[in-house]
Amino acid sequence: MTTTDDRSLTESDDRSLEEFGYPQELHRSLGRYASFAAGFSFISVLTTVFQFFAFGYAFGGPVFFWAWPAVLAGQLLVAACFAELAARYPISGAIYQWSSRLSNPSFGWFAGWIMVIGQVVVVAAAALALQMVLPALWSGFQLIGTDPAPTSADGAANAAVLGVVLLVLTTLVNVLDNRVMSLVNRVGVTAEIIGAVLIVVLLLTHSKRSPGITFHTGTSAEGGLLGALLVGSFTAAYVMIGFDSAGEMSEETHQPRRTAPRTILTALGSAGLLGGLVVLGGLLAAPSLTDGRLGVDGLSYVLTSSLGDGVGRVLLADVVVAVAVATLAIQTAASRMLFSMARDGQLPFAGRLARVNPRTGMPGAPAVVVGVLAAALLLLAFASPDAFLAIGTTCIVMLYLAYAMVTGPLLVRRLRGEFRAGGTDETGAPLFSLGRWGVPVNAAALLYGLAMSVNLAWPREAVYDPSGGHWYFRWFTVLFLIATAVAGGLWRFARAESPGAVAVPEAAA
Repeated sequence: MTTTDDRSLTESDDRSLEEFGYPQELHRSLGRYASFAAGFSFISVLTTVFQFFAFGYAFGGPVFFWAWPAVLAGQLLVAACFAELAARYPISGAIYQWSSRLSNPSFGWFAGWIMVIGQVVVVAAAALALQMVLPALWSGFQLIGTDPAPTSADGAANAAVLGVVLLVLTTLVNVLDNRVMSLVNRVGVTAEIIGAVLIVVLLLTHSKRSPGITFHTGTSAEGGLLGALLVGSFTAAYVMIGFDSAGEMSEETHQPRRTAPRTILTALGSAGLLGGLVVLGGLLAAPSLTDGRLGVDGLSYVLTSSLGDGVGRVLLADVVVAVAVATLAIQTAASRMLFSMARDGQLPFAGRLARVNPRTGMPGAPAVVVGVLAAALLLLAFASPDAFLAIGTTCIVMLYLAYAMVTGPLLVRRLRGEFRAGGTDETGAPLFSLGRWGVPVNAAALLYGLAMSVNLAWPREAVYDPSGGHWYFRWFTVLFLIATAVAGGLWRFARAESPGAVAVPEAAA
């Protein structure tokens, strides 16, 4: 039953959105835990760690573990900046809206464009993660060929098939009702947290070596200690993205000015801690660090070998749930970004993409578009197994650049004295603020984001084209970024030449 206090809070939330010139169309049904679940499920520790653990170990050896706390520290700097912005601009399309208001409409549009394309790639990459667990759970899930390794032709093709099936299911959930989506998300995140804690406890209690092993690069490390850490950081970088989803869902969250900043930080912090412990537990409990299997089969091999087939399979089933919920959450976030940009008339077919079903409170068309585009990307896996890594790395770089297109203008505003603390949330408490730490935290966040973008996009042949003969995979991230920028620029030019264009939000102090 809805109480008078609940109604007054909802009305206050709706008025807050109207201050920015938007009507309340999405249904507000998300509480604090649902908001936390939106960010945590995008990060999805079990999905991403299981997907990229083998890669990190293959190129970095045990020492790749230390890239984890470094990346977590860097991303917490970014998250702190985003928490401030989520309190001040509780609007769907967070990156696009924030960048537009901090810089100018054109710059903000490109930030949103890069972000939404990156999110589509993340959806595809998350769906591919099923290949790391389903065949290990039951060999019958290997529908194509016999080799389940995602780096093999059979494994890559099978990953694409499983991913497309998953995308069909997540698209259906994303057009049903936001209460259904929220329920699936909350249940899935709860199961993932319980599973992750169990995995950590069981792995640490089955340790075969001491934590000192993490100071060794191993025989497989590329380029010595520095090279091992730089390439090994890909795993952590891939895991710890998407915490901004709590801000992305602001228009569907109760008391978003108070809730979103806290859930952004708690989602990243808890996911970062759990993920680091899972990685450490995997290294300590692995049957062998030198037989080559850890760099190919990853954590699935550790679970079934160290914990026994029965327990290992139960935990792998929990990982399957995490993969499905992560794909759903990422698709939801991308859909809200498309909706927000279309609402401002800034995308092709904007009228259709900005339409919200009044019964469900969901923008259905964006979810379908994201699902179809992500499925199309999965078809690259049929061309070459190298597409698995190319897709994964490209999505990280896209999001890191979009993040920098927010932290950069925000730093400029701070240095000009145009971004100050002030204002209150829905309960009358002061808005989240970094205070005197704003400039140093913001500057460090920007430098970290730019440095990691260069590291991730660097065309290392051993990483992106290990089999040779596919120069386009080695340069895939750079080429994809150029293509994204050119396509966006052409559409912007064509749009500027047409009458009746709707301007994106004006910059605001």
